[in-house]
Amino acid sequence: QVQLVESGGGFVQAGGSLRLSCAASGRTISRYAMGWFRQVPGKEREFVAAISWSGGGTYYADSVKGRFTISRDNAKNTVYLQMNSLKPEGTAVYYCAAGDPTIARVGAGGDYDYWGQGTQVTVSS
Repeated sequence: QVQLVESGGGFVQAGGSLRLSCAASGRTISRYAMGWFRQVPGKEREFVAAISWSGGGTYYADSVKGRFTISRDNAKNTVYLQMNSLKPEGTAVYYCAAGDPTIARVGAGGDYDYWGQGTQVTVSS
């Protein structure tokens, strides 16, 4: 089993930056595909970014491409989401997820096996 804990959320003005962290325990994440998703009340959970187990492949939703960067440090068992040029539309609870890289599809939240509790990001206009 893998336990994931997100941190780094908070309040930021539009145009600002935040760096989210997802710390894993229980098992190493080195062999997992990792993803970030976000959700606001009344809306479906939205894919944000994903990274392959090797770190060689990264994927982004069109809405964040060019502004967000996902990375991982397997030695620290941690995945990150650097968020730059934040927009009010980015206000959401952000979730970290881990999945079997041979099964999980980019953007498909239902394919991920483990989820963190989420961290709130609020972007003021």
